[in-house]
Amino acid sequence: MIDLHLIGMGTGNPDHLTRAAIAAMNAADLILLPRKGEAKSDLIDLRRTICADVLTAATRVVEFDLPERDTAAPYLSAVERWHDAIALAWRDEIARHLPTGGRLALLVWGDPSLYDSTLRIADRLRADGLAITVTVEPGITSLQALTAAHAIPLNTVGAPVLITTGRKLRAGGWPVGVDTIAVMLDGDCAFSTLDFRGIEIWWGAYLGMAYQMLIAGSLDEAAERIVEARASLRERHGWIMDIYLLRRVVPIDELRLR
Repeated sequence: MIDLHLIGMGTGNPDHLTRAAIAAMNAADLILLPRKGEAKSDLIDLRRTICADVLTAATRVVEFDLPERDTAAPYLSAVERWHDAIALAWRDEIARHLPTGGRLALLVWGDPSLYDSTLRIADRLRADGLAITVTVEPGITSLQALTAAHAIPLNTVGAPVLITTGRKLRAGGWPVGVDTIAVMLDGDCAFSTLDFRGIEIWWGAYLGMAYQMLIAGSLDEAAERIVEARASLRERHGWIMDIYLLRRVVPIDELRLR
């Protein structure tokens, strides 16, 4: 039996870990840390730092190479094959390091519940017949880190919030019935395809890290600055994690009258 603990580690700052997360890491027999290539070495370094900071027990920490997604293939089918490959990599590491079972911990960026597929990958192991139980220790999401960094509320009074992806925003435009949109996984600055009028944006990259960057303002004023900053940061670090919140501050009906 494998007792799998998925630990939300926030956005890379050890201070974001809960006490429950720290206890689960120290109670584990094994922690697996994924390597994502030289260009993203910062990500494994942050996980190493977290382990060094909080581990007081004799927990084994093992690194493994994470399979890469085929970015040339159609998105959904490529993701399915990628998740299959990750599940196989997990199974191989479990067979190698926990052949008789035990407690396994994985550090999940942000929180396992929000735009993360770790739980779905764990389901693949269960479907393949591995005896596994799954426990989640929640973490601070990038959305929480964003609103905290800008010191803003997520929603307006009594109003809904839509959490979506850049791909969806670009394909469908501003959705009907919401005045606030949180956008994740946007590699192409989908906000630049919107009618800028009456929209405010709060953007953040590398939230919680030493090189965190924030930009906020009206979309017509901030959009170009964000596009330029994002390109510069990605070139400098070799990777980028960012998120933004859009809010319509002028109702669409009023815009139509202008």
